[in-house]
Amino acid sequence: MKYRIRRIVFRVVVSGIALSIIAAQPALADDVLCDTEQLPELVSGFFQITTTLGIVGLVVVWQADSFMEMFTASPEQKRGLKQHKRSALKSAVILLILGPLYTVAASVMGLPLGDCINLVPW
Repeated sequence: MKYRIRRIVFRVVVSGIALSIIAAQPALADDVLCDTEQLPELVSGFFQITTTLGIVGLVVVWQADSFMEMFTASPEQKRGLKQHKRSALKSAVILLILGPLYTVAASVMGLPLGDCINLVPW
């Protein structure tokens, strides 16, 4: 029992220290990120790859659900598949909107990351 409490206290303390370091020096972290040679391109490329994989995943889910709709007999199953397709479409729309929205908002607010990292997937 004491061991669990010590572990929990240790995790809370370490998390608090890490959070205070990150929160205390955001401008320094932004400068370091923008001043490195390949890191902004790496972050932008990673975002483009994950967005592309998300869109491919949407297409796969959409086609699988459409295929399964052809072979389901009960209306309840068809409703469930249509709702699953809708939720996949919402996820893809959010995935496509968040990157450009952050890029525009960061440049409008004057955040340094908005100038050096492009999160627009196209």
